[in-house]
Amino acid sequence: MNSETLTSAPPKLALTREEAGECLGLSAITVDRLAKRGLLRPSRATRRPLYPVWEIERFLRETSAHLEP
Repeated sequence: MNSETLTSAPPKLALTREEAGECLGLSAITVDRLAKRGLLRPSRATRRPLYPVWEIERFLRETSAHLEP
């Protein structure tokens, strides 16, 4: 075992609005706007909204234009 294995954190399953914005290259306010429009759906399991990684991936899939060669 190396020290990197012992200190590495498990992957995040959900992101805060700030982390989701950083991941998408957007501001946290824009993430809020997308959620208000129903384009991103946060989990409301906690007091603050959390954005599951799979939800961010779904958003990107559904809003990406399919480019034809």
